[in-house]
Amino acid sequence: MTNTSTHWGRVATYAGAFIAFLIGSGFATGQEVVQYFSAYGWQGLLGIGVVMLLFVYVGREFVLIGKAQNVHNSGQMYTYLCGKVLGRFFDYFAIVFIYMSFIVMIGGTGATVAQQYGMAPWTGAVCMGIVVAGTVICGLDKIVNVLGKVGPAIVVLTILLGLWGILKHPQGLSDVNATLAPLNLMKASSNWLFAALSYVGFCMLWLAGFMGLMGSSANNLREVTFGAVLGAIGFSVALFIIALGLLANMEFIAGSMVPTLKLAASIHPLFATVFSIIVLAGIYTTAVPLLWQASARFTDGKSAAFKLLTVVLTVIGVVVGLNVPFDKLVNAIYVINGYVGFVLLLFMVVHTIKRKRVAQSASKGYATTNR
Repeated sequence: MTNTSTHWGRVATYAGAFIAFLIGSGFATGQEVVQYFSAYGWQGLLGIGVVMLLFVYVGREFVLIGKAQNVHNSGQMYTYLCGKVLGRFFDYFAIVFIYMSFIVMIGGTGATVAQQYGMAPWTGAVCMGIVVAGTVICGLDKIVNVLGKVGPAIVVLTILLGLWGILKHPQGLSDVNATLAPLNLMKASSNWLFAALSYVGFCMLWLAGFMGLMGSSANNLREVTFGAVLGAIGFSVALFIIALGLLANMEFIAGSMVPTLKLAASIHPLFATVFSIIVLAGIYTTAVPLLWQASARFTDGKSAAFKLLTVVLTVIGVVVGLNVPFDKLVNAIYVINGYVGFVLLLFMVVHTIKRKRVAQSASKGYATTNR
């Protein structure tokens, strides 16, 4: 029997899981925030508005589809939205991308410990790999609970850092175009709108399986749906504030592998130490479900084969993540896959329109037969 009452504590947990999933190494380090938004100046902030609207839409849709289709893996989501042939393409493409994104998380860990602590990147990468693999082996329920608790804390501290960055150097916002022009920043696209759409696209490839499974396993669909919507809004607000804070200090943080950490260090060395832990927590909260999806796609999530595959993928991810510069990892992997994800967004929009038309036709037919 389905529970129809709404428990707002669980809603908050689902929202936190949604947020924490998206706060990976790219967001927590500020690297993707700069490449996708701050590098475009004021237009980049408009892009965040586009991102929020689309996140609210896709988060809710993934949950509803997951429940309606009783989704057990991301492949079912893609087949439902795109048909058998294209669905299979998206399925395998997305799994490869999801695993590549896990590698980005490992690279972000190495860059963070190297910048903040002066340690060899491999020490952070190996430790993160061990912790993430151990969590994944514990199962989906524990993953949702962990993400739901850590996510909101990361958002709050990230917002505080962004606000401090704005207050510390408000004059940095007075002539944004003149400031950005000579910096030659790495960008996700030549156009702010395309960058925003690409951002939503690669996040969709992350979210499809995870949110679909949350929907299919939900005892209360309303709670999960509300959680997805609130998570999308909360994440976008945090994204806007940290993007603005980085934009205000762009001359100072330009060229840094971990811009947020450099901004935090300008407050106080102790705060930089605390924030480095927050960055690592943000990486952890995204790396866990990414690795889980890659392993669970080809094995039973509780089998010995699942555990073995998780360990193997972790080892490979650590090796690759340590041998490619972090900013190049973010730019190459996220941008290319973002445009493929945008195609999935178009399929979802078409699906939504068709569903609404069917519902309208059904309601008209019901009204006609009951006159």
